[in-house]
Amino acid sequence: MSNSRKFFESLTGAGKSIAVLTSGGDAQGMNAAVRAVVRMGIYVGAKVYFIHEGYQGMVDGGDNIQEANWESVSSMLQVGGTVIGSARCAEFRAREGRLRAACHLVQRGITNLCVIGGDGSLTGANLFREEWSGLLQELVQSGRIDERSAECNSVLHIVGMVGSIDNDFCGTDMTIGTDSALHRIIEVVDAIMTTAQSHQRTFVLEVMGRHCGYLALVSALACGADWVFIPEMPPTDGWEEQMCQKLSENRADKKRLNIIIVAEGAINSSNKPISAGYIKDLVVRCLGLDTRVTILGHVQRGGTPSAFDRILASRMGVEAVLALLEACPGTPACVVSLCGNQAVRLPLMECVQMTQEVQKAMDEKRFDDAVRLRGRSFENNLNTYKLLSHRKADAELPHGPFTVAVLNVGAPAAGMNAAVRSAVRVGITEGHRMMAVHDGFEGFAKGQIKEMGWGDVGGWTGQGGSLLGTKRTLPAKHIDKIAEQMRIHGINALLVIGGFEAYLGLQELLAARGSHDPLCVPMVMVPSTVSNNIPGSDLSIGADTALNAITGTCDRIKQSASGTKRRVFIIETMGGYCGYLASVGGLAAGADAAYIYEEPFDIRDLQSNVEHLREKMKTTIQRGLILRNENSSENYTTDFIYQLYSEEGKGVFDCRKNVLGHMQQGGAPSPFDRNFGTKIAAKAVQWLSKRLKDFYREGRVFANTDDSACLLGMRRRALVFQPVTQLKEETDFVHRIPKEQWWLKLRPLMKILAKYKTSYDITDSGQLEHVTRPRARDTEIAITI
Repeated sequence: MSNSRKFFESLTGAGKSIAVLTSGGDAQGMNAAVRAVVRMGIYVGAKVYFIHEGYQGMVDGGDNIQEANWESVSSMLQVGGTVIGSARCAEFRAREGRLRAACHLVQRGITNLCVIGGDGSLTGANLFREEWSGLLQELVQSGRIDERSAECNSVLHIVGMVGSIDNDFCGTDMTIGTDSALHRIIEVVDAIMTTAQSHQRTFVLEVMGRHCGYLALVSALACGADWVFIPEMPPTDGWEEQMCQKLSENRADKKRLNIIIVAEGAINSSNKPISAGYIKDLVVRCLGLDTRVTILGHVQRGGTPSAFDRILASRMGVEAVLALLEACPGTPACVVSLCGNQAVRLPLMECVQMTQEVQKAMDEKRFDDAVRLRGRSFENNLNTYKLLSHRKADAELPHGPFTVAVLNVGAPAAGMNAAVRSAVRVGITEGHRMMAVHDGFEGFAKGQIKEMGWGDVGGWTGQGGSLLGTKRTLPAKHIDKIAEQMRIHGINALLVIGGFEAYLGLQELLAARGSHDPLCVPMVMVPSTVSNNIPGSDLSIGADTALNAITGTCDRIKQSASGTKRRVFIIETMGGYCGYLASVGGLAAGADAAYIYEEPFDIRDLQSNVEHLREKMKTTIQRGLILRNENSSENYTTDFIYQLYSEEGKGVFDCRKNVLGHMQQGGAPSPFDRNFGTKIAAKAVQWLSKRLKDFYREGRVFANTDDSACLLGMRRRALVFQPVTQLKEETDFVHRIPKEQWWLKLRPLMKILAKYKTSYDITDSGQLEHVTRPRARDTEIAITI
């Protein structure tokens, strides 16, 4: 790829018609994808059509195929399911059905199709594309269309987006709807935990996933379940006895509840189903424990989409339109997918083929192959679950010479506790003595340090805030006392989980190594802050929970005005000088503008935004949403912007303002943050174990190289360890933000979807990649949960 920047203004949709349909099972976030396709399509000058009721609507034609306008997708971002409807369609499977569908598309000049559905829906779309020219010939011969129509519509372009709560499609780390389904499951698990603890109960939860255990596996990881059953990893023979033994050991350890999660498609090693009822009867018969079964069913498909799914679907919808605009006659049907933190295009049939290979491997009992084919994200979740769930007897554990300390620094963030739990348990498994430091560097200096055992961190994953306690205090002024405490407790390595203060703190510890020998140990930082402002990492633990809090509040605020006159809401978000929450929250909540420090604005911008909203509000659109990051401008305060909009909106709309404040930090962590925290902390401790061995000489650990103090961060598609000294160059220390921030590229999407003319850099787009075959040993971590 050349270094020259590529902008989408060079692409035009003039004269093109795009149709969007949702097919197969519904999934939360589908509406966000439909909205993005419609608005992006109209934005580039194309005609956009809804096809109602999926392929059935295409076969039936008539009113099922309707032209969409800008306002037809207003207020659908936060709605679950699919508002344009979905249906199973037997007729489309027959050639006669596809012939009728082709006729209906040609009559409207539609040759670009955006299909949102599962692998069956996408395979059907590809067959339709391959048959297209034959179908047109047949229609001409039967006189249903003329030669000219066939000529003008000779090529059908297909772009797919995967909407499926099961996350069972190969080639993408995450499908639309999966994160929201996890939210529903975790809400139920959190609720069940309180009642189960009250009565010392065992709960067996059945979650969806007929052929794929992703939901079961990730929810088990996110709630610390005692046992999980998934189709890709049937339990070994004799599992009944092992499971019952584990449950009774947990009860003996004073654990008041047990949770067993079972995927609806769970099987044993002979490919025979394992049902929730069978597991319950087994536990009652063998252990006599009070046991209940909860089958979640369609609850998992329901409800409002999570922030993650709205952003994912919006990004994918825009990318799908770009892919259709760039398609030429030889372009294969592609699917827009997510790899790490990047949207990529992959050949649809390569993905479908690999998805089918997973089922084939399972049918042939090649379960290791099935896990590997599912992709690195799935494999990693499974390995992490195994690492954390099976407690070995003390006699079986290795006992190494090392002591590792864990501490939280900075403001509390949801997911910190999941990271601490993971670190402590992985450390114990690796043979280390694990110490927890309370109240950050301040507590460190005071000697508030105690050893943590396996059971001490039980039930931590779902707890918000920081159970260890956390302070913003930096270590420099306490450095002598901290070094002394490290010597007293024999601490050989440090894991710091926190925000910008943790990053600064690590720099200070590093600077003091020359005068304090006890600080010459391996150190690693895991970023955890709602502000998501840490250099060297695209994402921080806690930011996803904050985004969900913002998005949920914006939904409720917008709803509060339904039925009243037109209204604009001015909402202030947290983040210091970092505009991540305002920008990405704005994209998820459908904001009209988001004011941030990184993108300076003046009175002319404010004026044009107000005028833009006035014009919008003269149509059928009734709600406006403006987000402002707390430190976006010293003078254009939230009050100033509120007063400006109130004055200028007179006669058209009225205004309300809301400062979200600390509610953005609070609450139970989202599934994403629980899993991100769990996986990233496990990787950090494994890195420390390796470095401890590397720096162990003559009975002591001595590390004073730059690469012995690292930050573990998400960079585009992978998790990477980066020496904190190298990250100094990337940091704006005055404003406590990275000099370059990836999410600024998402801001044009918000503007486009809010009907602003803007410039959008698509340098990273347009590259059709191939599905990568998993290697036998692929240790790379996929960050998407």
